[in-house]
Amino acid sequence: MSQHSDGSRNGHSTEPEPMCPVAAAGGNAGNPDLSIGSRGTTPYEDYVHADVLTHLQHPLSDDPGEMAFLVTTQVMELWFTVIVHEWHTAARALRRDDLPVAMDALKRSTYELEALNAAWKPLARLTPAQFNSFRGALGEGSGFQSAMYRRLEFLLGEKSSSMLVPHRGAPREHAELEKALQEPSLWDEVLHLLRRRGYAVPEEVLDRDLTAKYEPHPAVEAAWAEIYAGPQDSELTQLGEALTDVAELMWRWRNDHLVATRRAMGAKPGTAGSAGVTWLEKRARKNVFPELWTARSHV
Repeated sequence: MSQHSDGSRNGHSTEPEPMCPVAAAGGNAGNPDLSIGSRGTTPYEDYVHADVLTHLQHPLSDDPGEMAFLVTTQVMELWFTVIVHEWHTAARALRRDDLPVAMDALKRSTYELEALNAAWKPLARLTPAQFNSFRGALGEGSGFQSAMYRRLEFLLGEKSSSMLVPHRGAPREHAELEKALQEPSLWDEVLHLLRRRGYAVPEEVLDRDLTAKYEPHPAVEAAWAEIYAGPQDSELTQLGEALTDVAELMWRWRNDHLVATRRAMGAKPGTAGSAGVTWLEKRARKNVFPELWTARSHV
């Protein structure tokens, strides 16, 4: 076999050939690396903790429909958690006059609220007989007792110290709720922002007892009427619309809860001693961020 001066043998070049796609992709031809978890859990599991989430379901009845009820309720709790996170982010941003960050967080929360509301679908068609087949497993359990949902309501200004009572036996939950009760709500931060922007929000509104439920004030209504009468592309008008989106979706949440409960159990008393549908009807009539709604009548 002769050696040519150009470094080739028998007329063929000896320059390195391009690496084949299989070798370039680590021998997997672009497919996922299935050996990645061979030395322990996968990076996905380490990040998401899916094994924990998917083993938290412990139905207490033999009815197959209870699993859907249990998982849906747990999914709702996860959505409450991320929405509370978004509104805390928005509140902190408003405190430092960072409207872009606040608006981003509010916008994300509207998508999350839509997903939360969609979680009613698996439950909204339960007949009374289907619900009764596993209702006994709930005992005195009620969504009214959700600590994360209570934190969500506190951020909307729906505060009451009595709502801490069911959580006295859970120190961490009770401490978190007590802290949330005493902190400014998202709406309080909005009102402080309006005052800093020159609107006549009274001291009695800004310096009110933060542990009490927010009550609407005509001066706040007048401030929003003035904002809405101005340029429609202003920062504050856009903030008002983002907050209105949140308020509308919260109303839909409460109304969907009411309808699902009415379909499943009619006018029977609710668990944990509540009045059931009657109590939910009262809640559904309440507006979140009330002056944003009433101000529109004066524009």
